[in-house]
Amino acid sequence: MSRRAAMTRFLVVLTDVRPAEGEVRDERTCPERRRQVLGAGSRAAADRIAGAFMALGMVRAGRQRVKVIAVGRGRPTSPDR
Repeated sequence: MSRRAAMTRFLVVLTDVRPAEGEVRDERTCPERRRQVLGAGSRAAADRIAGAFMALGMVRAGRQRVKVIAVGRGRPTSPDR
């Protein structure tokens, strides 16, 4: 397995904040509406993108939210493989 294939990728997601409905929010069954989704190859790159999103007026006003999600984690490899 190449080093690139084992690397963790990240998604940076800009979503609309849902109004409080009194129920417990479950992102798996009813996720917030996505405005923008960008991929990043490193955590540092994802953090830079998230920082730019956090400077947006809608995020600062609390109407949108920024999420950084780790995806595509490679399986740990042993030296004999």
